[in-house]
Amino acid sequence: MCISISAKNVKELRNKTGAGMMNCKKALQASKGDINLAIENLRQQGLASASKKSDRIAAEGLIESYIHAGARIGVLLELNCETDFVSRHQEFRELAKNLAMQIVACPDVEYISISEIPQVIKEKEERIELGKEDIKDKPDNIKKMIIQGRIDKRLKELSLLDQAFIRDPNILIRDLIDQKIALLGENIKIRRFQKFVLGEGIERKTVNFSKDVLKVLQKT
Repeated sequence: MCISISAKNVKELRNKTGAGMMNCKKALQASKGDINLAIENLRQQGLASASKKSDRIAAEGLIESYIHAGARIGVLLELNCETDFVSRHQEFRELAKNLAMQIVACPDVEYISISEIPQVIKEKEERIELGKEDIKDKPDNIKKMIIQGRIDKRLKELSLLDQAFIRDPNILIRDLIDQKIALLGENIKIRRFQKFVLGEGIERKTVNFSKDVLKVLQKT
């Protein structure tokens, strides 16, 4: 028997999730009108198909800025989605803000993903590891494994998508984005970001802002 779903409930679910009208109606029918259950169903469906959305063009979105307390470091971030509707959605805007704050909290992050790290950087890291004293006397096969492990770790430190989410260290930033793709039903891409550090290029004391950013997040 088909459950009758009001247009008001469909609109409410759409506003909460950003999913299409028909998908919202079907999710509500499957959940017998339970909006919370419908949201969970939409998330599960979205996560299963998130990878399928990765090739879809995402040319809408927004440019987010975050200036950390004290105005010593700031970030500009371009986050893309497929439609203007989703770009105005609260979940999408919160994601952009969280990503900008995440970049400030991760001093080593310079690239969006490992695939974007230039080969010259990877080769430099390999040279550094090869020159370390603690592996010089290791057998070649063990040395190779240690070096590769250290390089992989270093490349992840440089990659935003491979960072543990500062609000929930149990998930990576790539997982967070997949969750939002599932919720909003559109492809979401970090296109670019730029970090600005006061006095950058001038010899100065290195400051790690991750603890400060975490305090700000806990207050929001």
